[in-house]
Amino acid sequence: MKKDLLDIICCPVCKEDLTLKIERVEGDEIVTGVLECVKCHNKYPIEEGIPNLLPPE
Repeated sequence: MKKDLLDIICCPVCKEDLTLKIERVEGDEIVTGVLECVKCHNKYPIEEGIPNLLPPE
């Protein structure tokens, strides 16, 4: 995932902004990390460069 994606994605639950915690980067790609909602604090993992934005159960 590229950092620019943060400009267009939001929390699928409450539609608020997400913050990014980077764990591993390769070049300009974020390979692993976590996106967290600033309002409801749901967390969405980034694995193999792909953010998983499925709402928690």
